[in-house]
Amino acid sequence: MKRFHVHVDVADLAASVRYYQTLFGCPPSVLKLDYAKWMLDDPRLNFALSQRGRAPGLDHLGLQVESVEELAEIGARLRAADAVSLAEQGTTCCYARSDKFWSEDPQGLRWESFRSMGTAATYHAPSAQESPAMICCGPQTGAPQMAKASACCEPVAVQPVAPGCCAGDCA
Repeated sequence: MKRFHVHVDVADLAASVRYYQTLFGCPPSVLKLDYAKWMLDDPRLNFALSQRGRAPGLDHLGLQVESVEELAEIGARLRAADAVSLAEQGTTCCYARSDKFWSEDPQGLRWESFRSMGTAATYHAPSAQESPAMICCGPQTGAPQMAKASACCEPVAVQPVAPGCCAGDCA
């Protein structure tokens, strides 16, 4: 069974943990000085935050699988489409040991398809620090950060949203 994965870079981890703990109704299952993760069953979600000096916002999306076969199937589809930007085996990232396939959608949004095999004592393997091309959480592609939503899609206090605004154009 697959689990959807969302990884968000944050400026203030403690404030973000408080917010998401309130939103999800439970504390994170993993909490470090620079990282937090919730493994939710309803919805089936692996939600991670990290405070590692990157610009705040969406870091990447992903699909977490439970078996070698499920990951191989996703990897085969990505390879057939020539969409694999990086394949990793036995990597250490986000306090876990994993096999992964990294890809990008047409807009440059990074996707991580992965199977974790256990926890790790460090955020990433020491070799990741030594190689500028390989940094934890996939290759650094220079993909643009998510643009700020237009005013019509932000919460509005008291003022109603104009008719037709956000009719699928801001999803």
